[in-house]
Amino acid sequence: MKVDFKSEMKEFFAPSSKNFSLVKVPKFNYIMIDGKGDPNTSQDYMDSIQALYAVSYHLKFYSKNELDKDYMVPPLEGLWWAKDMSAFTTGKKDDWYWTSMIMVPDWLTKSQVNRAIKEVGKSKPELKLEGMRYEALKEGLAVQIMHIGPYSDEAPIVSKLHDEYLPAHKLKPNGKHHEIYLSDPRRTAPAKLKTVLRQPVIKT
Repeated sequence: MKVDFKSEMKEFFAPSSKNFSLVKVPKFNYIMIDGKGDPNTSQDYMDSIQALYAVSYHLKFYSKNELDKDYMVPPLEGLWWAKDMSAFTTGKKDDWYWTSMIMVPDWLTKSQVNRAIKEVGKSKPELKLEGMRYEALKEGLAVQIMHIGPYSDEAPIVSKLHDEYLPAHKLKPNGKHHEIYLSDPRRTAPAKLKTVLRQPVIKT
């Protein structure tokens, strides 16, 4: 059977698009690359996505052929932050820092992932794999919502989350803004793009 993490873990990949929800996110393992700049114009950002998918599919076929465990490659995810967090609501995208990442199944080890990165680097030297790493992320308590529409329309939801929902529920941020991109923007109309918006929190 081919594992589909989005279907098996709907709590984390299919939240409501109408209301914020509080979830407890377990530890997930990822391959990650860091960078800075406007995702719409940054070549580094585009290169990071290409590199992540190349390694992710290498791991998928390794798992299928060598471990007899097949799975669908999980969606692209991103952590976002800025020295001045108002950059997210004012559209100052050149000031954004990001970590692009794709989840790795928990049955694959760090050594297997590192070997895959090296093998992809040898077979596809044009890819920019520098800085790619295997890392666990445990966000714990988090607030999330499904955003349907263009990425450029996220700012009002993010503002409502931080300015209204968190104070009303006696919560405060405890980590980086997290997005999970469920749609392929090359094949999906902007109005139909689905993105999980997540913010780790702690109770005040």
